[in-house]
This record gives sequence, C-alpha cells and structure tokens, in this order.
Amino acid sequence: MTMRNAERYEVTVRRDGRFWYIEVPALDGATQARNLGEVEEMAKDYIGSMIDVPVDRVEVEVAIELPADVRAHLAAASALREEEAHARTRAAEESRAAARALKSRGLTVREVGAALGISHQRAQQLISA
Repeated sequence: MTMRNAERYEVTVRRDGRFWYIEVPALDGATQARNLGEVEEMAKDYIGSMIDVPVDRVEVEVAIELPADVRAHLAAASALREEEAHARTRAAEESRAAARALKSRGLTVREVGAALGISHQRAQQLISA
C-alpha cells in the first residue's frame, strides 16, 4: 500500500552474528534487528528518527542479502530446475514418438496403451499430439 506523502527508502539486510544488520544507503546509516520479523519496524524507526518524520509516513523496501554459498546453492537449484523442465519436454516428445511408432506398425490405440502401460485415452492423446 502506497501512502500519500510517504517517505520511501530501500534497505538492505544481512545476517551479522546474532543480529540482522539493516543498511539504509540513502541515509548512509544502519541499525539492527534481532530477527527478520523486526527488520521493517526497526528500519522505519531508524529512518523516521533520522529524517524527523512519523514512522507511519515511512515506507521501506527490504532486500535480503544472502551469503555467497547460499546464492550458489540457489543458482544450482535454478539450473537443475531448468534441466528438469528440458528433460520433461524431451521425455514427452519421446513418449509421443513411441506411441506413434507403435501406431504406425498397425497397433490399435488400445494395444498402444497396453504396450506402453498407459490408458488408451492417454495413448490417443500421445498419438494425436
């Protein structure tokens, strides 16, 4: 929700020991919070006091900085999801090719389904796709 006449700030937060370090680049300052749930409130409090406006007129956009190893794991997971999507596409293409190859050899749709271990309805879908 955007408030009218609100002061909007971007903040960056990262884990620092037992606390969350909250950096406010626009003010060249920082504060901290005990947990992520407190970050927005602490950031607004800090900003409000620094620019002398009520906290309810401060909006923050929080960006969490993750450690390099965590970012690497997330990148690997993303790459694996892309590989999986590609593999699923190829698997579907191969299933269609198998169904069509059997059909071209004179098998009925029911026989194609039985041979591939799928329903005859699914066999028809593969053949028709």
